[in-house]
Amino acid sequence: MKNIALVGFMGTGKTTVARILAKKMKADFVDIDDLIETREGTVIVEIFKTKREDYFRKIEKNIVKDVSSQMNKVIACGGGVVLDKENIFNLKTNGLIVCLEARPGIILKRTQGYPYRPLLNVADPKTRIEELLKKRRRYYARADYTIDTSDLSKEEVADRILQWVKEKG
Repeated sequence: MKNIALVGFMGTGKTTVARILAKKMKADFVDIDDLIETREGTVIVEIFKTKREDYFRKIEKNIVKDVSSQMNKVIACGGGVVLDKENIFNLKTNGLIVCLEARPGIILKRTQGYPYRPLLNVADPKTRIEELLKKRRRYYARADYTIDTSDLSKEEVADRILQWVKEKG
């Protein structure tokens, strides 16, 4: 089976939906952020703080390349994975990319109170969300399929993706 990679902004449900989808598809669940934390021996917020975003993106790119070369995976990608063309190329080599999106207010609600969201540790997180969504819109548009998770349960999102994959053949 081809891989299914879930991309999208933080708080859109990538990890939770990927777990559900992997179970339904009898595929292996892989979380890129978890692999990065395991490899680095620390949490992502610490990597951003001590080694900065450029370092994090380099590690992320290497892990995406490795995971993408395998098959039968449902991959939960970090929110910024789409910023690198090589990541998109690698994810599409053996798979399909599904972008999960949500309205800014929903994202804010879903991410409030989580200190491990380094890009939202700012004075005005809603404005930051809007800025980042605008900046990343063209990158997220590279996905093969997009679904708005704002008003759907995680199960409904997984079911819609599964239906799309079946229709895709």
